[in-house]
Amino acid sequence: MAKKITKAVKAPKKATKASKPGKVGGIIHFFKSNQFKYSLGLFLMILSGYLTVAFVSYIFSGAVDQSRATMSLMDVVLGERGKVHNMAGGIGAFLSELFITDGFGFSSFFFVVIFIVAALNLFGYRKIKFLKVFLFSIVWMLWTSITLGLALTSPDDKQFLNFGGNYGLIISGSLSSLLGIIGASLILAFLLFVLLIVTFNQFIPWLTRILTKKEELAVVTDQGMENLSLDAESEATMQKEVEDLTISKVITEDNKIEAIFNPDAPEDAAMDMADDDDDFEIENTLSQKDVEMSIEDQIFSSVAKPQKAVKGDPEMHITKIVEEGLDDHSMPVMEDYDPKLDLSGYKYPTPDLLDDHVSGNAEVSNEELITNKNKIVETLRHYKIEITKIRATIGPTITLYEIVPAPGIRIAKIKNLEDDIALSLSALGIRIIAPIPGRGTIGIEVPNQKPEIVSMRSIIASKKFQETDYELPIALGKTISNETFMVDLTKMPHILVAGATGQGKSVGLNAIITSLLYKKHPSQLKFVLIDPKKVELNLYSSLEKHFLAKMPDEEDAIITDIQKVKNTLNSVNIEMDSRYDLLKKAHVRNIIEYNTKFIGRRLNPEKGHRFLPYIVVIIDEFADLIMTAGKEVELPIARIAQLARAVGIHMVIATQRPSINIITGVIKANFPTRIAFKVASMIDSRTILDTPGANQLIGKGDMLVSSGSTMTRVQCAFVDTPEVERICEFISDQKGYTTAFLLPDYVGETEAGNGDVDLRNRDEMFDDAARLVVSNQQGSTSMIQRKFSIGYNRAGRIMDQLEAAGVVGPSEGSKARQVLLQDEYSLEQLLNGMK
Repeated sequence: MAKKITKAVKAPKKATKASKPGKVGGIIHFFKSNQFKYSLGLFLMILSGYLTVAFVSYIFSGAVDQSRATMSLMDVVLGERGKVHNMAGGIGAFLSELFITDGFGFSSFFFVVIFIVAALNLFGYRKIKFLKVFLFSIVWMLWTSITLGLALTSPDDKQFLNFGGNYGLIISGSLSSLLGIIGASLILAFLLFVLLIVTFNQFIPWLTRILTKKEELAVVTDQGMENLSLDAESEATMQKEVEDLTISKVITEDNKIEAIFNPDAPEDAAMDMADDDDDFEIENTLSQKDVEMSIEDQIFSSVAKPQKAVKGDPEMHITKIVEEGLDDHSMPVMEDYDPKLDLSGYKYPTPDLLDDHVSGNAEVSNEELITNKNKIVETLRHYKIEITKIRATIGPTITLYEIVPAPGIRIAKIKNLEDDIALSLSALGIRIIAPIPGRGTIGIEVPNQKPEIVSMRSIIASKKFQETDYELPIALGKTISNETFMVDLTKMPHILVAGATGQGKSVGLNAIITSLLYKKHPSQLKFVLIDPKKVELNLYSSLEKHFLAKMPDEEDAIITDIQKVKNTLNSVNIEMDSRYDLLKKAHVRNIIEYNTKFIGRRLNPEKGHRFLPYIVVIIDEFADLIMTAGKEVELPIARIAQLARAVGIHMVIATQRPSINIITGVIKANFPTRIAFKVASMIDSRTILDTPGANQLIGKGDMLVSSGSTMTRVQCAFVDTPEVERICEFISDQKGYTTAFLLPDYVGETEAGNGDVDLRNRDEMFDDAARLVVSNQQGSTSMIQRKFSIGYNRAGRIMDQLEAAGVVGPSEGSKARQVLLQDEYSLEQLLNGMK
């Protein structure tokens, strides 16, 4: 018992010793903190301003101050203020004499530049590299000091101010003694040329342009003005080139003439023609595109360009073009349509808006690696399993140990030892991948003792993200091998996110949204944000006029009401059907081909064509929607998931209840890409991923990304609420559109109501709509709207009249109404009886 008590008493002493490195780490953490950086930066900024005042004042008052008895530092500090004329006081006079007279002269102002750049870097402004400025400033300061010492200072001068300082005077004197004044000057001139080349990248191209211009001017002067005239043969050739151009003159209201010429003609000839006639405005078009366009579309593209709008009546303009003999070969090719033109000054968010989350000393030590390796090998040997090779791959939160078992060892035998290996390693939980696809090894994932935080800033600033050519790039985090993990949402095409409470789902959604905000222009992307919890996605409400989409007459762009959620999802369905109609008219298969045609001005906006931005529908707390709305929400979501990929509409839904009544077979079938954070049981993991594994994650952003047959373990990038607020503030402070992107209007069937319908005031399309419904045996308001190209409210009123007339049955939620008449003969009898 005595021995046990002694050990218990000694234990705290060990803890006390171990706490010393913690204090050192706290001091190091303080020097790395933003508080210290901002304080030091502010001090350097004040110091640079103080030195500037002292140096400038010293130029004018230095002679008076220096004429007094030689002052030491203590003389300056303890003396009376009236004795010093420097505006920065005695300290300023002393520092000025130290830097300028005893130091480097006027080039001492480079110290001010160094301090300012250092302060800016401490404030977080990284566009100007401190090390580069420091090195260049030191070199330029030395060169300037020596040059001023050689050029403006004589050894016999007894003036108080040495322009190059004592250092410049001494070094220039040594150079002139060795090489003479001329030799020293040539050396300094050569160094100046080298410094200009090294410091300024555009110096050589600028010098080349200057010399080239002077050479051309000299050639023209030597040849004389008579050589500039064209001979008869040259004039004839040029005249022929001008005649080969197919010219279409368009006379506008202000009597100006716009010449539209054949794009296949030589450019030089067109320019010569412009010189001959100042009344011609020449537009040099691009190469002719291999596009078959109707004559109406071509004429539209020639008059509808916003940058070159023609004054007057468009019909008169079209008539004039046709009268001038416009054909396919002389048709102008206009500049491409720019969807970003309305917000051409939009600036993308910068990585500086994000924090660089540092988790301290999170490196995995060699001791930890060797210890884990030995324990794995020892545990396997207990069960008579020999291995021939083992290697470790260190990730941010886990380390992957790959083993190659000896011949004859069954993989299932190793797989069954998962709990035993976890016990021997004293780990939170390990995961065995047997085998790793395409590697020929068995993987054992072991959590690190000190996990690393993956900051969103490191992901956004990575080369892989900056140079990606994905349409909708989403950077989720880092893999086990510390590589940035990215996916293209257009290839997914929809994502299901699930996991237990507090395991990182909301951070994952923020990472998805942040990635898209950093890469897409407001004209290219719109979000439909659905947040039944009302607080998770509310941060993005300030982006309403930039990135958000909503239904007309809705006050809030973030949808939280259940009934509005149903209407919004049905509105997205109508938008999807409308986009498919546009793709059909344009004879294309997907949104990329369609927008390419529209940007190339090969689709006529007067026929309803428009630029189609991507729409990403993000739903948080999907379980709450299913519990309250059920099929009314699930069916439109399933329809979007099945059909919307080709028209650029994608969905991301998140839930914290991965049960089979929430994630149904319909949802799983249409969401092939799934992200699973840590869950409580293997059953929940199978519900999300169709395989175990999510129950063995360690939490705090640790996730499995399943896409098809591949599964990747990723540490989700961490983006905190203040970072999201800064990004939204940066975007919302810029010019936006006048309103949010408006989805098609939709009124729920229950909202429209039947009421008191007066069949005497039937809609003029009532008969046609009744025949459509009976012939198709399907009663749907959206079908009437699409077929007759009318608004949804009018289509709803027609449906109410059909119900009152006994053509269709009552509303059944999101389902189509039952058609009560089975044939058109019965319908005609009903219609004749209503007349």
